Amino acid sequence: MTEQKDPLVLSCIDGSRYSGAVCDYAAWIASRTGAPVKLLHNIERVSTPAVADLSGSIGLGSQEELLEELANLEQQRSKLLLEQGRQMLERAKERAADAGAERVLTCQRHGSLVESLVELEDHIRVLVLGIRGEEHEQQNRGLGAQLESIVRSLHKPILVVNREFKAPRSIMLAYDGSEAARKALDMVASSPVFKGIECHLVHVGEGAQSVLMEGAEALSHGGISVISANLQGKTVDALIAYQQQHDIDLTVMGAFSHSKLRDLLLGSVTAKMLLGTKQPLLLLR
Repeated sequence: MTEQKDPLVLSCIDGSRYSGAVCDYAAWIASRTGAPVKLLHNIERVSTPAVADLSGSIGLGSQEELLEELANLEQQRSKLLLEQGRQMLERAKERAADAGAERVLTCQRHGSLVESLVELEDHIRVLVLGIRGEEHEQQNRGLGAQLESIVRSLHKPILVVNREFKAPRSIMLAYDGSEAARKALDMVASSPVFKGIECHLVHVGEGAQSVLMEGAEALSHGGISVISANLQGKTVDALIAYQQQHDIDLTVMGAFSHSKLRDLLLGSVTAKMLLGTKQPLLLLR
């Protein structure tokens, strides 16, 4: 089978409560761009060093029998996970097709999710994933364990889903005139995803007039209806308050840079928006 070459709306599917909404948002993007949806179920490898240590404390014959039994159990576990993932992907495929995606592909991979996504990066148009995965299903706050690494590692747009699907009627684009913000602005202006959707172009702080005029002009040239707003106060608080006041369906912003890794992420506007917003966040590079 030849590998899919079209830019994909790649969606990470697991057993979390966000997987259904991830399918729906992926299908929405696909219906507006004509891109195929690819549903990825990734199975992380699990090491068992503690068992190996225990087996070393018993007799040789018993150790060999135990190791053989453990190998059989691990093989059975892998088969169960594969079958569970296959069924999960089939349900997700039906849901994405029902939601309007014309072409839906499925894929199962073993190993690190970050490594899988990096290997697939050249074929990704947009990555869609939940803010928390199955391992953190019981948490109502915080970011998923792998989300930080994924956002740092990829150079593609990433839609982080944190609620049930709602077809966006309006978006908020946080714009400060920086290089990352200009790239995000250009993507919004040129993408078919945002055609016919009202864009609230917002800047927090002083010196907003020239910045907002620049951004509004670029969006208008792209056929985007623009409402400009200059906000005051702490950046994240001001953005979230405006989002809630105007019932914004989707926030768009340039993601943090790759330097200083975790320290930069946890201290960045991007991370604070991910933690504070109740609407999906599209991170653009």
